[in-house]
Amino acid sequence: MTILCRCENIETSEGVPLFVTGVAQVKIMTEKELLAVACEQFLGKNVQDIKNVVLQTLEGHLRSILGTLTVEQIYQDRDQFAKLVREVAAPDVGRMGIEILSFTIKDVYDKVDYLSSLGKTQTAVVQRDADIGVAEAERDAGIREAECKKEMLDVKFMADTKIADSKRAFELQKSAFSEEVNIKTAEAQLAYELQGAREQQKIRQEEIEIEVVQRKKQIAVEAQEILRTDKELIATVRRPAEAEAHRIQQIAEGEKVKQVLLAQAEAEKIRKVGEAEAAVIEAMGKAEAERMKLKAEAYQKYGDAAKMALVLEALPQIAAKIAAPLTKVDEIVVLSGDNSKVTSEVNRLLAELPASVHALTGVDLSKIPLIKKATGAQV
Repeated sequence: MTILCRCENIETSEGVPLFVTGVAQVKIMTEKELLAVACEQFLGKNVQDIKNVVLQTLEGHLRSILGTLTVEQIYQDRDQFAKLVREVAAPDVGRMGIEILSFTIKDVYDKVDYLSSLGKTQTAVVQRDADIGVAEAERDAGIREAECKKEMLDVKFMADTKIADSKRAFELQKSAFSEEVNIKTAEAQLAYELQGAREQQKIRQEEIEIEVVQRKKQIAVEAQEILRTDKELIATVRRPAEAEAHRIQQIAEGEKVKQVLLAQAEAEKIRKVGEAEAAVIEAMGKAEAERMKLKAEAYQKYGDAAKMALVLEALPQIAAKIAAPLTKVDEIVVLSGDNSKVTSEVNRLLAELPASVHALTGVDLSKIPLIKKATGAQV
């Protein structure tokens, strides 16, 4: 159960009225003896009645404790105040079978501004201490600043003194260096002028030598120019004439050689052509003789079979020649009867064909079975 305890206008040990609010968590203990005590105390009562009993007990102890403490003790150490309430109230509620699980102070205030005055006093004390600390810090800072400033001035004066000494020594050293530099500069200037005069003398001597060399070179160039002019005349007048004469002579000799060579070539050509024609004629005669010889041997060797082959080879050509006029004829109609001349002419042609072929080629077609059959059938 949660019990909210409120104590209003309760005077402390100093007589300051306070308003205190606390929260307690309680429960009925479950030990056998304590549970029997709780049943004896609260049997027949509802939860609200139990809460009222516990609340009255806690508030009574809270009031009694508030009367023994000062406001500062209550406000500044709430945990100790709550612990004190639990310790004082625990035996009483324990005898009723109730256990206090926790008790905390929720709020503490007053209506006479005592707590606010305490806060103002503490604030004033803290502010006073702060002002004192600030003043002391400013004082210490001023003292330290003055000391540092004095040290800075001392160091500055010492540095200025050293700078002045260094500057004086620098000026003295600079004067000495300037004097030495001026002496060396004068010596260098005199040496420069002397060396310049020497160099001018050398330059003039070199210029005279150059003029002498130029005169010599000019004389040599003029002599070479004379030689060049002489050679130019030779090259432009005499050499061309000699070359032209030599060219004409060479042309004449070349023309002579050309005519001789042409005549020789023509004669050789005629001779070669004659020899070639004779060789061709001789070769053709030999080839023809050889061909006739081979043909005779072939005819002699193959006899009738060869003749028949020749005739058979020639027959297509003969047939083509005979049939050539017929290629222009689209259709032939033969009308004949028993005494028709067309039939007799065809029969006569078939009867005379073997004899004609035998007279022309020496081949007897009447011995061929097909032709023999045809002529026999016609007869």
